[in-house]
Amino acid sequence: MVKIGNIELPEFPLLLAPMEDVSDPPFRRLCKTHGADLMFSEFISSEGLIRDAMKSRQKLDIFDYERPVGIQIFGGDEEAMALSAKIVETVNPDIVDINFGCPVKKVVCKGAGAAVLKDIDLMVRLTKAVVDSTHLPVTVKTRLGWDEDSINIDEVAERLQDVGIKALSIHGRTRAQMYKGEADWSHIARVKNNPRINIPIFGNGDIDSPEKALEYKNRYGIDGIMIGRAAIGYPWIFNEIKHYLATGEHLAAPTLEDRVEAARNHLQWAIDWKGERVGVFETRRHYTNYFKGIPNFKEYRQRMVTHDAAADVYAVLDEVREKFSPQSQFSV
Repeated sequence: MVKIGNIELPEFPLLLAPMEDVSDPPFRRLCKTHGADLMFSEFISSEGLIRDAMKSRQKLDIFDYERPVGIQIFGGDEEAMALSAKIVETVNPDIVDINFGCPVKKVVCKGAGAAVLKDIDLMVRLTKAVVDSTHLPVTVKTRLGWDEDSINIDEVAERLQDVGIKALSIHGRTRAQMYKGEADWSHIARVKNNPRINIPIFGNGDIDSPEKALEYKNRYGIDGIMIGRAAIGYPWIFNEIKHYLATGEHLAAPTLEDRVEAARNHLQWAIDWKGERVGVFETRRHYTNYFKGIPNFKEYRQRMVTHDAAADVYAVLDEVREKFSPQSQFSV
């Protein structure tokens, strides 16, 4: 059993990574349904929370069926981070997570996300400010360092543990790599094997199959795996990995019927959360991923992403179910 503060997770838990414009409540619900053990919100700007920005506040929405669930914040100012942690606490998540890993320019330019990797002292001060301002367990997600010449994850792990974080998720790339090249988990393993480290260490980066999950579990000895991009359009990956780790066998791939059901649920849950107009619009980005690999699907995808009424999208999904064999299976 893995523990984050007083939160108990299964042995070798699978975590859903916080992903901007992806890890919202409808998507998290799908991943929870298909085996995710711990999930995180999209990252939320501490400055936005303090300004009462509507988009930031809406990202605080969590639901009991998601638990345990963490809310992730980012920022570069100690006072703002401490205050935003107090705001987060009011919606009663299980965890407050700090993003020190986002590599995108709009975040880094504000001195937040992966930018903080260039100033470990600041990272420590920001983390301590959050830890001191909440009774909830605080965790951190970060990268190996700013670039290949400044990999500092060993020092980061020790110093953040010393100021009170309860778990650390490490993406096996530097900020300079963005999402290119191969994630180097040897650095993650070194942190995990450091005798000074006694908090759970979760690895992140490039896990896209049950075979790779088992290989990395055995090779690097981490406490669990965080999955991000591989879950987009394929929430089944969590249960597939769990089944393979337990039995050495593969679950049957999702049928077309399974994919249609996932798309319908995603749309319905998005509408329930934000209303029809916004729900229909925000779900469009997911259809390509749900039906990836189906030949001659372009016409249906085009219609799904141009309809404004939910009834019309459901009608296209019904057509897809009728047009393609419900028993068909395919690889992604």
